[in-house]
Formats: sequence, C-alpha cells, structure tokens
Amino acid sequence: MAEGSGLRYKDKVTIVTGGSKGIGLGVVTVFVKNGSKVVFCVKDVEESEGKAVEKELNGLGIGEATFIACDVTKESEIKNLIDKTVEKYGRIDCLVNNAGSHPPHMPIDDFSSDDFRELLNLNLVSYFIACKYALPHLRKVEGNIINISSLVGSIGQYGAVTYVATKGGVTSFSKALAIDEAKYNVRVNSVSPGNVWTPLWNSGASKTTNPEQTIANGADSQLMGRFGTIEEIGQVCLFLAAEGTYCTGIDLLSSGGAELNFGIKTMKGEKDLPF
Repeated sequence: MAEGSGLRYKDKVTIVTGGSKGIGLGVVTVFVKNGSKVVFCVKDVEESEGKAVEKELNGLGIGEATFIACDVTKESEIKNLIDKTVEKYGRIDCLVNNAGSHPPHMPIDDFSSDDFRELLNLNLVSYFIACKYALPHLRKVEGNIINISSLVGSIGQYGAVTYVATKGGVTSFSKALAIDEAKYNVRVNSVSPGNVWTPLWNSGASKTTNPEQTIANGADSQLMGRFGTIEEIGQVCLFLAAEGTYCTGIDLLSSGGAELNFGIKTMKGEKDLPF
C-alpha cells in the first residue's frame, strides 16, 4: 500500500501510551501512516524523544501525531491525557495501552514485594485507569481498546515471575472488560507479542555474559527464525482497530510461532539465563 492512499484508519482518534520507542513507537507510526490522529505519551523525562517522534511523523503529511507528557503510574496524569485528547479532537476511537517495563531476570527471592507492587501499578493498574477514563468516550463512537500483553503471560518465562503475573493479568483483564463493554458495542482485545526487537530487548541482552549468543538464541526461539519488528506489532493492532470488527475478548498472538513445537527446556542445574 502506498503511503497516502487506501488509508485504513483515516481521521480516527487513537491514544497510545508509551509511544516514543519500542512497540509503542511501532503502533504510533503505523496508525499515523494510515491516517489516524494519534495522541501518544511518555514520561516528561523523555519529552525530547516524544517531541522528536511528533515532528518526524507530522512531517509525513498523512495522519497526525501529538505528544503529551504523562506518567502512567499517576492517575491524574492519565486523566489529563484523556481529557486533552478529547479537548483537541472531540472523540476517542481507539485506546492502545502499551506503556510498561520488564525488570531484570531474577528468582523470586530477589524481588521485593514493593518491586512487585510498582510493576503491577505500571504494567496493569495503568491499563485499568486508562480504560476507565477513556470508556465514556469510546462508548459514544463504539470504539475499541487494545491492550499490549505478552506471550509469556500464557507460557511463563525464566526469572520473570512478577512480569509474567502482570501480563497474565492484562490478558484476563481484557477478556473480562470485553464482556462488560459488549452492550456498548465497544470491543476489547489484547495482543501478545513474542520476541520483538526493541531497545528494551537490546538492553537486556547487553547485560548477559554473551550478548551476541543471547541475541542469536532469541531469534532462534521463533519458528520463523527471527525477531518481530515493532511495525509488525503495529500492523496487528491496526487490524484489530480497523478490520477486526468481529473480534472482541481475544488475545492475538504475534510471536513467530515461539509457543509451538518442543524445545530444550530442562531447568535442572541451571545457574544462569537459559540462552
């Protein structure tokens, strides 16, 4: 599809949390290139990144990108994000909850209860709050919500009990909300990426004893033998928003087949990451 023609989400208003890098950036970029008016947010400490993305995408002359600083761990700032979007555009058609983090891999012994609470607040409670404030507007236009979860929310992951719990919560939350919102014809779905090449993945690999091997093994974990791209996840989200009008309550895996087939999975005697 040539940019500027056959736009799949033209003039629809989309909010994306955490949109200056990683999967969030992929979502923002794909939606803007398909004619959407996208409001995205990151913390104020990353304001320069947000402004740079806003400028670059608006330079395409297709959709629109608007950056708003927002710390999604603060309810008042999420409410402000929703309010400012409605103030600017008068509506919300799609909410993509994406902001989150993955802590370093550790056994449960090394996580504190406060660590877990903080991650829950960022990875799950922020989704709840954004949905709560966006839904009155989404109901008016029979819009939709897309919550970014993770493949590991259903298959588990080494040294990631807190992260896996938050993402499992996102998937379950999305299904329950889809039931409640069906009476308004508001669709709620989740997307569960597998290994997608992002700055977060790169940073994690760089901290291992053999980063090159870690990255190679990460790519080989998929049947397709490669990492996904942030734009591919953006396309999955766009499908759910624009064309997947009979989809609600689903968790759409975008994993390159990582969950299929047997693999070497024994953890006996494991002293380090199983890469």
